[in-house]
Amino acid sequence: MFQRLEAACSGGPGQLQRLVTGRGHEVRVPAHVISTGPLMTEKIGVLLVNLGTPEATDYWSMRRYLKEFLSDRRVVETPRILWWPILNLIILSTRPAQRGKAYDSIWNVARNESPLKTTTRSQAEKLKAWIEAGSLGSRTAPNIHVDWAMRYGKPSIEQGITGLMDKGCERLL
Repeated sequence: MFQRLEAACSGGPGQLQRLVTGRGHEVRVPAHVISTGPLMTEKIGVLLVNLGTPEATDYWSMRRYLKEFLSDRRVVETPRILWWPILNLIILSTRPAQRGKAYDSIWNVARNESPLKTTTRSQAEKLKAWIEAGSLGSRTAPNIHVDWAMRYGKPSIEQGITGLMDKGCERLL
């Protein structure tokens, strides 16, 4: 992924902006892609990001999500030497089943996803519809692409950035 993003930067790798995703991976994108200024005529990508959610309520999906979330040093600041055995030997042995049952009670069965994913998707769709209705001006609507991602889980921030760049977005908000 890094090679593809670096290739998109005409100025070379020296002009790359470093983004750190929830998984601790670096995503380097051309500096001009990260927007801090006013809207222009170029294609702009808007990525709505939410905290994250498991893919399903079964043991392994819950375990994957909890491991990713609870392994982040910004979420749990306990020294690794203490936290690793607690996480891997205790929490990840018992919590996935417990949390899966709790998620079952609120799960969106129609879409087979968590309420957070349903809400985030809906917000992105409503923002897109609002922009397409001309709320930012009729000339800007075709140039703005809206997508959504999760810091932990799927779709990931990396997938969101890649998707917007694949649509030709030159700036990201």
